[in-house]
Amino acid sequence: MQTSKFVALALLLAAPAFAHAQDVTRYKLPNSNFPISAAVEIPAGKSIVFLSGMVPPVVDAKAPKDSAAAYGDTKTQTIGVLTAIEKQLQSMHLDMGDVVKMQVFLVGDEAHGGHMDFAGFMAGYTQFFGTKEQPKLPARSAFQVAGLANPGFRVEIEVMAVRP
Repeated sequence: MQTSKFVALALLLAAPAFAHAQDVTRYKLPNSNFPISAAVEIPAGKSIVFLSGMVPPVVDAKAPKDSAAAYGDTKTQTIGVLTAIEKQLQSMHLDMGDVVKMQVFLVGDEAHGGHMDFAGFMAGYTQFFGTKEQPKLPARSAFQVAGLANPGFRVEIEVMAVRP
């Protein structure tokens, strides 16, 4: 009887260490290879870092600053935004694999009948997530919005990351 009390006490004391040592759990989308997680579970003891929405950098300085030409198409803007997010994370000693949640705001594109260029977004996104080098996938939402702060912006992305 005394031994079982000791084992129970040892397990109780060790439980916080086990919980703290756990890693983030990413749940796959059932029956899908789409490059997002269905859900992400963060264990107790982890810090969550919220990054403000980031917008694309200028890619053509000669174009008017309020034009899509200044920032590129949706794919170009997505790559620019994710590169900026990656740099911000690195400055905080994090990386894209630490991203657990992403919200994407896409403006409709005249070249796509006023609809968001989701394929262009995905072409940029898949350069950063679901790759051999960086296979960790965030939970993600993508929305078409009427507009962003600059009429030339087609993409704004905000992320949440977990400090390992």
